[in-house]
Amino acid sequence: MNYIKNLNKGVKYMLIASFTFAIMGAFAKLASEEMSSLEVVFFRNIAGVILIGYAVYKKPLVQKGGKPYLLFFRGFIGFIALLAFFYNIAHISLGDAMTYSKTSPIFTAIFAFFFLHEKLSLKGWIAIFIGFIGIVFITQPSDIGFSKYDLLGIFSGIGAALAYTSVRELKSYYDTRVIVLSFMLTGTIGPLVLFFVSPYFNASEFDFLLGEFVLPHGVMWVYLICMGVFATISQVLMTKAYGETKAGIVGAVSYTNILFSIMLGVMLGDALPSLMSTVGIILIVLAGIIVAKVK
Repeated sequence: MNYIKNLNKGVKYMLIASFTFAIMGAFAKLASEEMSSLEVVFFRNIAGVILIGYAVYKKPLVQKGGKPYLLFFRGFIGFIALLAFFYNIAHISLGDAMTYSKTSPIFTAIFAFFFLHEKLSLKGWIAIFIGFIGIVFITQPSDIGFSKYDLLGIFSGIGAALAYTSVRELKSYYDTRVIVLSFMLTGTIGPLVLFFVSPYFNASEFDFLLGEFVLPHGVMWVYLICMGVFATISQVLMTKAYGETKAGIVGAVSYTNILFSIMLGVMLGDALPSLMSTVGIILIVLAGIIVAKVK
């Protein structure tokens, strides 16, 4: 107990944030039993639009703007990556879905190197190589290549990385609330458009983009509300964590989210990770920690 009391505040915040984010994923998985991932994403974002919109109303924006296309890109790519992430939560184990999403720091390092011209040391490149080996261990590609869930999982990491990389550039031009709102608004309007066009498409390869709106009932409302509440708590605590402690330390601690997700996933009926998957998870966590410490 004394050890926990002596932990750095930022570490404590991130540990709790990682746990609450895993709980959010668990409620998303439960909600996905009766509704499409598209609808889960819609409810995940509409609460955020209301909260951020109210914050903007109470405190006017202070920004210079000037990057509307990049702002739209941040919202759009973040929305598509979130769709892939929630689709995987519904169809594969919660631990694997979270592990794929946690590859984003590895891809962010690559994109920052090419697009923002940030330096990347030899240690950073070694970490990226380790991360890719970890991805291979988890996906275990067969003769026909990667599965659909593998590809969506990798894309959820790549998409999130592109969104994070664009945020680094956008912070110099826009209020943080506007950057978040661009994502939340796209994640609310996008599903409404896709609900409308879904009946006219029957493409199984892109079914993660499609869905029918089903009015939630009974316990589904509890799942959706809890998902939104725990997602908000997680975001607030993550922000506090990065404000209290060095980003490298906080980033490393954030990987406890995978362990929490595996534990909650097993409670919901997921199988324990295989030996190969476990090795892959360890390699991805190791790569992420190295990248976090390098950055």
